[in-house]
Amino acid sequence: MKEKKTFHVNGYFGLLVLFIVLLLGAYVFFLGVTNESVLEIISSIVILIIAILFISSLTIVGPNQAKAILFFGKYLGTIKSNGLFITTPLTQKINVSLKVRNFNSARLKVNDLDGNPIEISAVIVFRVVDTAKALFDVDHYQDFVEIQSETAIRHIASQYPYDTFGENDVTLRGDTSRVSQELTKELQDRLEVAGVEVVETRLNHLAYSTEIASAMLQRQQARAILSARQTIVEGAVSMTQMALEQIEKGQDIQFTDDRKVQLINNLLVSIITDNGTQPVINTGELGEEGL
Repeated sequence: MKEKKTFHVNGYFGLLVLFIVLLLGAYVFFLGVTNESVLEIISSIVILIIAILFISSLTIVGPNQAKAILFFGKYLGTIKSNGLFITTPLTQKINVSLKVRNFNSARLKVNDLDGNPIEISAVIVFRVVDTAKALFDVDHYQDFVEIQSETAIRHIASQYPYDTFGENDVTLRGDTSRVSQELTKELQDRLEVAGVEVVETRLNHLAYSTEIASAMLQRQQARAILSARQTIVEGAVSMTQMALEQIEKGQDIQFTDDRKVQLINNLLVSIITDNGTQPVINTGELGEEGL
């Protein structure tokens, strides 16, 4: 099925013609009764039937609405213009909303790329762009949109990990815009058959499932601590190397290997430790007259 236009004319012009036909029918009927002419009475009845057909062809299309016209089961076309129109008589007129609509998907439990169970849901914004496909190619396009949305969300969620500490890794938590774009593209491909355009999709809930939330929080904390420690160690090594170079260069001092190892050890401990360091002053060995 593909949407097409159907015959329709301005309804106000049709009302004018209908008014004239009714006046003509009333006049012919009056003449028939006055002259006792059966032919004129039958003519007035025919005119009345034509007027009834005119009335059945009237239809009103509101803003952001469309009317699909069916003539005894055959699709004739769609009226998308707003206003009062006259179309083919004795037709069924199905109203279709063209407004932008949205719905919250159900909160789904899905396994991410790493196999961790997560909870995810999204807001889907869509509208009908092809009334013929929406009405006749799928059964209840609103239900079709909801079911296909859940399927697309499950598929996209399984393609990415929930979170990772890799710099170039795409994650559900860290790259929501990219994930939403992928979800929009996949959902649009799925809903093409229903004549629906996906305007936007956004994740509105993303979390680990309750049964593993505590364990994954500890895992995140451990990874954060490890990453912080790695940064501290790299900085401490760089600072120690810089301190040795400045001492040897500025004071013209040459350390032995043992003294250099001891100095490096002291600097690293003082920089890396979480607690305040206690300096120990070495005054040398005391002689016999030392006290």
